Amino acid sequence: MTFSEPSSEQTTGLPPSGEPVFLVVGRLRRPHGVSGEILMDVITDFPERMRSGMTVYVGKNHLPLQIRKCRPHDKNLLLAFKEILDRDAVGALRNELLYVRADDIPALPEGDYYHHQILGLRVYSEDGEFLGTVVDILETGANDVCIVRPSEGSDFLMPVIDSIVLKIDLDQGEMRVRLLEGLR
Repeated sequence: MTFSEPSSEQTTGLPPSGEPVFLVVGRLRRPHGVSGEILMDVITDFPERMRSGMTVYVGKNHLPLQIRKCRPHDKNLLLAFKEILDRDAVGALRNELLYVRADDIPALPEGDYYHHQILGLRVYSEDGEFLGTVVDILETGANDVCIVRPSEGSDFLMPVIDSIVLKIDLDQGEMRVRLLEGLR
């Protein structure tokens, strides 16, 4: 079981009913050249999915823009948008976050989950005892670790390994776990 992170700034929980969930994929930095390109710091684990013709959303108001051109530049990307053709206009987007819609991202193989799917899940022991809610996920290198917040008391860390995480039911918003002695 693995978790993938499309962005480091996640939306926790669900938006108001009917509204799409947006995931951060980058931060727009500075104009590049005179034809409307802008440098983007990559936040997503999947920068190769950024391509010409793709619709992305800029800033808190999620302004939709279509990518005209996308190319690598060092560890970042250079983007140009169909709607913006000059340096000054694209410069107005400096320091804005770039989003994609969660319903536009590809499905992962069975048993793999995006972070935004796990955040907010209710965690239950294998006996049905409510343990808390997943409020954050730490990437440790060896395996991810969920931070679980109980109704009362302090948060606790729960490694995401097969011997602990027994079942994830996204439809029910639940995770069943077998806690080892001393985890809480």
